Amino acid sequence: MLGTLPASRLQKDMDNHLHTAASIDLPALATRGSGCRCAAHSRRLFTGGLLAAVTIPGAAFAQTIPECKRSGFAKMAPAQQIEQAAGQQYLQMLQQASNQKALGPKDHPQVVRLRAIADRIIPFTKDCNDAAKNWRWEVNLIGSQELNAFCMPGGKIAFYYGILAKLQLDDDEVAAIMGHEVSHALLEHARERMGKTLATRGAIELGAALFGLGSAGRTLGDIGGQLLTLRFSRDDESEADALGLILAAKAGYNPRAGVTLWQKMLSANKGAPPQWLSTHPSGESRIRDIEARLARVEPLYATAQKPPQRFGPPPLKAAAASATPPG
Repeated sequence: MLGTLPASRLQKDMDNHLHTAASIDLPALATRGSGCRCAAHSRRLFTGGLLAAVTIPGAAFAQTIPECKRSGFAKMAPAQQIEQAAGQQYLQMLQQASNQKALGPKDHPQVVRLRAIADRIIPFTKDCNDAAKNWRWEVNLIGSQELNAFCMPGGKIAFYYGILAKLQLDDDEVAAIMGHEVSHALLEHARERMGKTLATRGAIELGAALFGLGSAGRTLGDIGGQLLTLRFSRDDESEADALGLILAAKAGYNPRAGVTLWQKMLSANKGAPPQWLSTHPSGESRIRDIEARLARVEPLYATAQKPPQRFGPPPLKAAAASATPPG
């Protein structure tokens, strides 16, 4: 019978050497919105009918898992350049964290934990998006007290220490978050948002900048800057929820953790979602949506191979002590 590994002296010692209250700039390609805005909403109304008819199946897996379908608008933005920009921004973030002694070392218990969970989820990604088999996946722990996690285009995953420590997440809850974030990358929501912007605004100059046409060519950094104005819609978030539960379940993690995860999030944020998921439906309606999907994903979990090892969250006392910057 699998048991949860207790908080160890190693965990506490390593937390004492990891600055977990750093201030780290969020990469542009990991930026999330702060809610629905009228302009964005009107663009979704304009593109909604087209989006329903223009989808890209994610290889054979999508033929049986409709959640893998991607918007045709994603084809209007250059995947390779966006992934390169994401890789550069991710590296800059890691360097900033390292300079503040806030980048989890590879032998940190929570880094080991995150990478073990990712190792179980990642093998299923190529069946949903064939490009994922060529991504250079990375998983890192950032020493910040924010409730945050993301997966950038090209498979660049980051979890903030605060979301693990403050919410005391178990492995199933971590897998629910990771599945959701990975799903954003698989469904290419960043490319989709850029493609919709090009289509609905008729942005000739922006299109020239993105595709390097004529004298309007710009750098990869400019591509990231454009995405500062692009936000995941509630539709994007719901799609990532649905696919994320499937990925976590197939990896052997209990999809019911999606309910307890959101109960913890809402409790920590006094009934409102944290900023990194602020475009989601909130409260009881959000939990009902997850519960409604359980009948579909629980059979996948029942037949999945379960993780051979279970990990625990950071100890609360160690988390509080390590939140103080080193003198």
